[in-house]
Amino acid sequence: MEPLNEKQIRESFVNCTKGEAARMKLPLDFAELPWDDLDFLGWIDPGAPLRAHLVRPRPDGPLGITLRVPSVGRTSAVKSSLCQVCLTGHASSGVALLAAPLAGARGREGNTVGIYLCADLACSLYLRGKRQPRLRAGRYEESLSLDERIDRTMTNLDAFTAKVTGAA
Repeated sequence: MEPLNEKQIRESFVNCTKGEAARMKLPLDFAELPWDDLDFLGWIDPGAPLRAHLVRPRPDGPLGITLRVPSVGRTSAVKSSLCQVCLTGHASSGVALLAAPLAGARGREGNTVGIYLCADLACSLYLRGKRQPRLRAGRYEESLSLDERIDRTMTNLDAFTAKVTGAA
């Protein structure tokens, strides 16, 4: 992913007001982000821990989506869950159901769409093995190459963003 600056990030959001985008806090480690290892930027808002944000690069400019984080997380030492974007398996506390208000009038009416995502939004790092999920049985082995897994991840993310923007 090409590095983005603060202005590009704030202007990319399609499902929140300009004021909300201006007030959101960027990741605490924004200056040290591993841009070369990211397929999209995702973070929990350090100033509002029940808000998360993701920015997906696109040829016509980045697309930002704000998400709501559940206030109570599910935890289980036995059960595991799967991220719907990168298909990384986690202990159930490693995946969260995040809800995104729809863009435009539908979102202002309170309509949302949800997705199960890695709770830390670090899908790109899990794909590359730079971060390990907490699973009792270990990581699932796949026969796909890294490029194929990245393509699948971005296709899954695009399907979700299409639901948010109404392009689906």
